[in-house]
Amino acid sequence: MKNFMNFKFVVLCALALMTGSAVYGQDNVIDEVVWVVGDEAILKSEVEEARMSAAYEGRKFDGDPYCVIPEEIAVQKLFLHQAALDSIEVPESEVIQRVDYMTNMYIANIGSREKMEEYFNKTSSQIRETLRENAREGLKVQKMQQKLVGEIKITPAEVRRYFKDLPQDSIPYIPTQVEVQIITQQPKIPLDEIEDVKRKLREYTERVNKGESFSMLARLYSDDRGTAINGGEMPFTGRGYLDPAFANVAFNLQDPNKVSKIVESEYGFHIIQLMEKRGDRIKVRHILLKPHVPEEALMAGTARLDSIADDIRNGKFSFEEAASVLSQDKDTRNNHGLLPNPNNNTSKFEMQELPPEIAKVVDNMKVGEISTAFTMIPQKTGKEECVIVKLKSRINGHKATISEDYQNLKEIVLEKRRDEMLDKWIREKQKHTYVRINDNWKNCTFKYPGWVKD
Repeated sequence: MKNFMNFKFVVLCALALMTGSAVYGQDNVIDEVVWVVGDEAILKSEVEEARMSAAYEGRKFDGDPYCVIPEEIAVQKLFLHQAALDSIEVPESEVIQRVDYMTNMYIANIGSREKMEEYFNKTSSQIRETLRENAREGLKVQKMQQKLVGEIKITPAEVRRYFKDLPQDSIPYIPTQVEVQIITQQPKIPLDEIEDVKRKLREYTERVNKGESFSMLARLYSDDRGTAINGGEMPFTGRGYLDPAFANVAFNLQDPNKVSKIVESEYGFHIIQLMEKRGDRIKVRHILLKPHVPEEALMAGTARLDSIADDIRNGKFSFEEAASVLSQDKDTRNNHGLLPNPNNNTSKFEMQELPPEIAKVVDNMKVGEISTAFTMIPQKTGKEECVIVKLKSRINGHKATISEDYQNLKEIVLEKRRDEMLDKWIREKQKHTYVRINDNWKNCTFKYPGWVKD
């Protein structure tokens, strides 16, 4: 849906700002204000850098980029202005999730974390920090749009009528969708490795107690690179957004001058320092250390899962039974190992929506087949784990039919209705917003003509 895809555009602008002259050779560009929307300026450099980042993404523009891009930025500013008026806020956990997604996507596209840092001429932490505020703005835009359209009701008759009126060459193509079950095992980490991590954390605690800065130690040593750049500082957070073990210790802290005991979470081992409490929310600093997983532990973990897979193939028990009893993936264990798709709240994935390690394995599997064991690093925890998967179902790509693809067609109709509502809102908002466009940037056929007032 065109209006609900604004987050990606915001991130493109962020990436452009990251690259700057180091990549694109913009040292000699003289900046200027090309648009003003309300009290917000749009700079020529913003437009140029967004255009270059879009070129990196392979995006094709429907029209002159120097017309399309500033108008897209202007629409963003309309939504952000309304979000500020309506006090729209975004949980930090959602921002971090988006930043993680974008960081991982660029690592996958460029080849490695080191190559990404070389390409942008910045550290991973600096890249993440640049993405953070832009991700926050993109999410605010999405939440504002969702508030504006509200709950739209679509009847089956409307969906059937829409499908019936579509020309044959306009019937949508439904990409291949799969359902995947998963069993995971955490590789066994040697006790001496765990003790070494705890020894380091005890050493950091002693250094803080002797007067050293917790923030400085977090910047130097924490494995949570998303917070390390801010000295280990986490935003105000409710208990429900935190790992339970972490929350239990953090919410029991009383003295900001004290450092917590060592706490183990699903992410690794932490020490925590209280910053402030506000009602049912807390702000803390932490240092996270993740034990190193030796190669022999990964080999032992994959060998164990291969043995479990053989037992399933030989009929000793089912994949579903094994997932319920043996899997260490808490998000799927109670659902027979079935992987949930957070993008659509179903168990069906298009291939590009799956974690890349799983998609690569599933791509050549037959329905009912169980993979050999492999390793992956989930985005959520960042800890390497051993995995086997079963392809539960596959629906090959096809032209939509009303009988098989009603839900997909319903979503298309909903998107159309939402787009119509948002288009109407933008046109109305234009009437009451001050807009000034540099004369050299007015010679455009804008999607929303109301920018240029008589």
